Amino acid sequence: MAVRIRLRRTGAKKRPSYRIVVTDSRNPRDGKFIESIGQYNPIEKPASVVVNEERVYHWLRIGALPTDTVNSLLRKIGLKKKWAALKKGIDVSAMEISKVIPERRKKKKKKSKDVKETESQKAQATEPKTE
Repeated sequence: MAVRIRLRRTGAKKRPSYRIVVTDSRNPRDGKFIESIGQYNPIEKPASVVVNEERVYHWLRIGALPTDTVNSLLRKIGLKKKWAALKKGIDVSAMEISKVIPERRKKKKKKSKDVKETESQKAQATEPKTE
């Protein structure tokens, strides 16, 4: 039996919220599950994630594999770093996990070379000629 840690959709139409559940990988997305170990609400700004750390570690220790999305959520709140430290035997009592996912920074758009050249050409055209 392949046990996975994955998201189970709940909430209203166009207002999703998710439960983080442990289930057999053959079950449907919203089908039966073994245990609910957390919640994820992407609608809130910033998005919130609430997990039961002890149960997550328990299932990871047993061999449950998180899906890509759950893995990403656990990494963003700092649980994966804490799990890696636990596996190495490092004291993690001082490590804190976040309850919210940090907002993504917006990338500044870079001007292409063509745009830069036309701007410099415009600047040269508007300069008065001195002879």
